[in-house]
Amino acid sequence: MFSFSDLFQWDRFITPTIIKTFYWLVIGVICLFGLSGIFAGLTAMAISPFAGFLVVLESIAGAVVGVVFSRIAAELILIVFRINEHLGAIRDQGGGMR
Repeated sequence: MFSFSDLFQWDRFITPTIIKTFYWLVIGVICLFGLSGIFAGLTAMAISPFAGFLVVLESIAGAVVGVVFSRIAAELILIVFRINEHLGAIRDQGGGMR
């Protein structure tokens, strides 16, 4: 985790810590939307069974795709910060061009 003093120092980034929390929050929202779509599809089955079944399938597929894309987005952000850390380590070793 990060401490309050990290907010005023620029030696350590707080975004990698926050992005993990944000990722789980997004997963929760995606699951809630998926469940909402499933229940809407089950309700629509009373009117049209085929259309309701399609809504249920679309909700499940949308939730799975949402989870995968949110993971990819979170990993891309974390990769940028990891690249920055590795470049800083290379610079500190003196391996950079001068």
